Amino acid sequence: MNDILITYHNRLNEQKKLFLNKLTQLLNEQGFNIITSSSLNDSISTLKHNARIVSYIVDWESNNLSELEELAEINPDLPIFLINTNHNELDLELSNFKLNLDFLQYDQHLISEDTKRIASAITSYLNVITPPFTKELMRYVNSNKYTFCTPGHMGGTAFTRSPVGAYFHDFFGANTFKADISISVPELGSLLDHTGLHKEAEEFIAETFNSDHSYIVTNGTSTANKMVGLYSAGEGDTILVDRNCHKSICHFMMMTDVVPIYLRPTRNAYGILGGIPQSEFTSASIQAKIDASSIYAEWPSYAVITNSTYDGLLYNTEYIKRTLKVNKLHFDSAWVPYTNFHPIYKGKYGMCNSALGEQIIFETHSTHKLLAAFSQASMIHIKGKIDKDVMDECYMMHTSTSPLYQITASCEIAAAMMRGERGYHLINRAVKRGTNFRKEIKKLRETAHDWYFDVWQPDEIHEAECWELKPNDNWHGFKNQDANHIYLDPMKVTLLTPGIENNQLVEFGIPAEIVSMFLDLHGVIVEKTGPYSLLFLFSIGISRPKSMKLLTILNDFKAAFDANLSVREMLPNLYQEYPQFYRKMRIQELASRIHNLMKEYDLPTMMYHAFDCLPEISMTPHQAFQKLIKGKAKFIKLSELEGHTSAVMVLPYPPGVPLIMPGERITSSSRKVLDYLIMLEKIGREVPGFETDIHGVETDEDGDLSIKVLD
Repeated sequence: MNDILITYHNRLNEQKKLFLNKLTQLLNEQGFNIITSSSLNDSISTLKHNARIVSYIVDWESNNLSELEELAEINPDLPIFLINTNHNELDLELSNFKLNLDFLQYDQHLISEDTKRIASAITSYLNVITPPFTKELMRYVNSNKYTFCTPGHMGGTAFTRSPVGAYFHDFFGANTFKADISISVPELGSLLDHTGLHKEAEEFIAETFNSDHSYIVTNGTSTANKMVGLYSAGEGDTILVDRNCHKSICHFMMMTDVVPIYLRPTRNAYGILGGIPQSEFTSASIQAKIDASSIYAEWPSYAVITNSTYDGLLYNTEYIKRTLKVNKLHFDSAWVPYTNFHPIYKGKYGMCNSALGEQIIFETHSTHKLLAAFSQASMIHIKGKIDKDVMDECYMMHTSTSPLYQITASCEIAAAMMRGERGYHLINRAVKRGTNFRKEIKKLRETAHDWYFDVWQPDEIHEAECWELKPNDNWHGFKNQDANHIYLDPMKVTLLTPGIENNQLVEFGIPAEIVSMFLDLHGVIVEKTGPYSLLFLFSIGISRPKSMKLLTILNDFKAAFDANLSVREMLPNLYQEYPQFYRKMRIQELASRIHNLMKEYDLPTMMYHAFDCLPEISMTPHQAFQKLIKGKAKFIKLSELEGHTSAVMVLPYPPGVPLIMPGERITSSSRKVLDYLIMLEKIGREVPGFETDIHGVETDEDGDLSIKVLD
C-alpha cells in the first residue's frame, strides 16, 4: 500500500514541472511509488481498479472537479490533493465535500511541508480504513515483543533454525508467523470470551452484515452450523431439516439425539439441486410428517434451510419466515456471504428485515468461500433475542483455544471491504462479470454449426437481477415450480454440456467430467461437476482476463473434441493412469461410451427417484452413531443393503448431499436409492477414472463396495 497517483497535463509550464519533479523525489525518498497520468478519465479508472493507491494528487487548473464525484461513492476516505497556483480561486460545490479534499500550491518554498502533509494524510487514511482488531494486530506485530509463550515457533524464529524450516518461513513471509500469536496476549482481548478488541470486531461485523449479534468462527461453517444446532435443539427435540443439507448438519444430528423431520427439495434431470416447495413449509404439511414419523416426534423448535443451494438458488426468505412456525430458524448461507450488499438480493437472505415476534433467525456464512478471507473463516449472524451466555458456551465447546488470529483478522477485513458503497461496487462488478460471461457463451452457442456449451438460465437475462424460476418456464427443469419462491444467483454460472434436452437423455452427449478433466489439465478448477453440468463461481476475485481464459479453454476443448483426438493426447493424465484401457481410444469414443451407459441406466430418472424417496428411519442418527462407536456395526456388500439399517452417512459427490443417513433402513419402497448407488458403482467399473466418490462406503478385498450396517 504505497502507490500515489498524480495527474497532470504534459503542457505544464516550467515552474509546475519543477515543483512536481521535486515532490515526486521527496515522496520516493519516503518509500512511496509514484504513478503518473495525463488524463483524468484514465486516472479515475486506475483509482477504481488499483486498491493500493493511498493518495491522489491532481493539477486542478487543467481538470474539472465534478468528474471526481463518482470516487466519493467508491472510496470517500482516499486523500485527494488539488494543486493550484496561489493566485487562483477554486470553484467548489457542496457535493465536492463528499470527497476527502486538501489543497497544495505550486510553491517550492512549501514543498517540504506539503510532503509531510501528504504522508500524514496517508497515515490517517490507513488508520481510518483498517478495522480495530486488525489494526491492533498489525501494531502488535510491528512492536517486536519478546514472547515466552505459545506458539512454539516464536514469531517464526524457530523455523529459521532449520534449512527446511527457513525455506518454509521465507516462502510464506515473516509477518505470517509474527501475527500467529498466543491467545494470552491481553491487548487483543479474547475470541473465546468475546471481550476487548475481539468483541469490537464482532460488533463491527454485526453492523456491517445487518445482524443483532455476530460471531467470528475460525474453523469453518461446518463448525458454525454445529454451534447453532447445539444452541437451538436439545436431546429429544424434533427439528426440521433440509434433506439437501450440508453434512455438518448431519454431524450435529449424530452428536445430539434429536428427531429429524425432513423437508424434501426438488431435483432436475441434470442433477441440479432445487428448492423446497412452498407447501413443505406449511403447518399442515409438517404435522402430516410428524404423524407419519416412525419415531416419536413433537412440534419442531428448530429448522435449518440451505440458502442458497450449491447451484445458486435463493429462496424468498420472507415467505419462509412468515410460514414456518418454529422458534429458531437457521439459514445455512455458506455460499452467499455477500447478499447484504446488493439490492438484487433483497428479501432473499436471512438477515434482511427483522425476526418475527419471538423468532430467532440464524445465518451462517463461509466468509472465505466468496468474500476475501482465509480458508476456515466463517461467521454466525443472529437476529432476535438470544441467551448470550448459553450461545457463548455452545461457541466455546466447538472452537479452538488456540485460534489463528490471521483468520479472525481476515473476517474483520472482509467486513471492512463490504461496508458502505465499496461493498456494493465490489459485488456489482462480480455480478456484471458473471452476466457478461453468460452472454459470451450464449453468443458462441448461437454461431456454432453443431454443438456448443449452454448456460442454465432463463432465455432472456438482464444485468443486475436474480432470475425467478417461474412455474411455466422450461429452462430450469423443475416440476411444479412455485411462483415468487426460488431465484437464480447471477454469480453462480452453471454450464451445460450436450446430452440432455427437455429432461431426457438424447442421442449425442458429452459427459461433463470429460470437460472438467480437460479444464483441470489446463489450469482451470471447476467448483462442481455433474453428469452434464459444470458450476463456476464468479466471486469478487474473478477478473475479466480469468473469465476470458476460461472461455478460451472451453473453445480449445471443442476444437480438440471435434478433431477426435486420442485420449492420450487430450487427457494424458487419464491415459497414464490406465494406459492399457485407453491405448487406442479416441475422445469421442470415450464420450459415447459413458453417455451410452447413462442412457442404459436412465440416469436422470434414477437420480430423481433416488433423491425423491427417503429410506425408513429405524433410529435417530445419534442412536445409530452410538451403536457404531460401540462396535455394533458390521460390513456387508453395498449390493446387499436392502433390509439393513445403515450405520453411516452415505453421500455421493457430486452433488454432495446425504442420500442415506445413519439409522435409515433401505426397504423395497426405497430400493431406488440402492439401485442408484449400484449404478454409480457399475459405471465406475466400466470406465476407469470416472468413479463417483461416495462417502460412507469402502472397497473390500473383492473390489466391491461395502458399507457398515447395524443389523
